[in-house]
Formats: sequence, structure tokens, C-alpha cells
Amino acid sequence: MTAHQARAGRPVPGSSGLLSIGQVLAKLTPEFPDLSPSKLRFLEDRELVSPDRTAAGYRTYSPSDIERLRFVLTVQRDHYLPLRVIKGHLDDQDQGKTPVLPRASKVVGLTPAGDGAKYTRGELLERSGARAMVLDGAVTAGLIEPKKVYGAADLAVLTSVVQAASFGLEPRHLRGMRLAVDREVGLVSQAVTATTPSSKALAPDEFREKSRELSDILMTLRQVLTQDSLNRLES
Repeated sequence: MTAHQARAGRPVPGSSGLLSIGQVLAKLTPEFPDLSPSKLRFLEDRELVSPDRTAAGYRTYSPSDIERLRFVLTVQRDHYLPLRVIKGHLDDQDQGKTPVLPRASKVVGLTPAGDGAKYTRGELLERSGARAMVLDGAVTAGLIEPKKVYGAADLAVLTSVVQAASFGLEPRHLRGMRLAVDREVGLVSQAVTATTPSSKALAPDEFREKSRELSDILMTLRQVLTQDSLNRLES
């Protein structure tokens, strides 16, 4: 601690367990490889974490800040929730409430993307219970990209294809879903870009978060419309 910092009575990195941005990254990036200084600042701008400052203006993170960051990053990764929803949850907790995170946005059966799960073709078939011709059909239909090593999302897709087969649906019947998703992603990207002032360049983290928020809105809309249509079929 410098004499100036001691006189100011401000916490400094390394004192009382406080960490600098660099130390936070060293602690959390093994678990969250995409974490960066810009994302930490972005989360602060969105009021999800409020680090203290030294007299020189450097951010310092307490153990509770670290746990809060870990919670935010884990929920965002594993539950695919937008930050506004996570912030609302944390605000309720801060007020002494006992909120429950919504589960609607969680991809059922999908291993978190951050876990680095990798599968060979044989392992993918074994884990999903699919026959080789089903995987080939999913690739032809554009549901899965052909590759030598597959990931958790590929396993989730192929498992869903196998489950859909019990209702008589083949991969070719599901191609429209891939096309619909691609159109929706294009719509989201265009909308986020169009609503950004031309004088402001969105940082990648902010662009992804705004896209995630809009996608969450459209997902809710799609679920409501689907349920409404099913209810009308039953009436």
C-alpha cells in the first residue's frame, strides 16, 4: 500500500482479500473462458456487480463480489437467461426475498456449453441412442453440422431427434425448424443493429446480451402462440 492510499483509507487489491480485475480474471477464467475485462465492466454497467475503487480509481472486488459474479456467469451460461432477468433475481435477494429463477429458458437435457464435452461419432451415437442413419439424416437436414468431434449441443439435438422419431418424425421433417431458427437469428441481429445509435459501436458482450434479451422475448412469444394453437386444437 502506498502512503497516499493509506492516507485515503481506501481498500487496495491484495488487502482484506480484495482482488484487482487481473486477479478476478485469473480466478474465474478457468471456469468461464469467455470472461474478459470488457465483460466485467459491462456487468458493472448493468449493475450486476458494484466493485469498490481505490484512490487511484482502480476497481477492487471483494469475496462477495466474486461469488456474485460466479452466480451471474453460471446462470447466464447454464440457464440461458438474459441479464435483466438475473438482475431482477439478485435485486429480490438483496431485498430479503426468496425468488426462484425461471426455468423456461433452460434447454432441457443440454449439458452446459462451457463444460467442454466432446464426443466422437461413435460416442455421440451411443449417448443419444441414435442409429447412424438418423445422425446422417440430421446432418443432411442441417440440424447438425458434419464434424469429427461433436459437442454438447450436438448431443442435445440428436437426442431430441431420436425422441421425435417416436412420434413418426424423421430428420427431414424437422429441417423447417433449422430454417426458422436461422431466420429468427437474422431478425434478432438486424433488430439489435437497427436500434443501436449510429454513433455508438456496440461491444461484442453488449451485442450478445441485447440479442439474448430479444431472443428471450421471442422465445416466450413462440411458446405462448404454440400453446394457444394447441388449446384451439383441443377445443
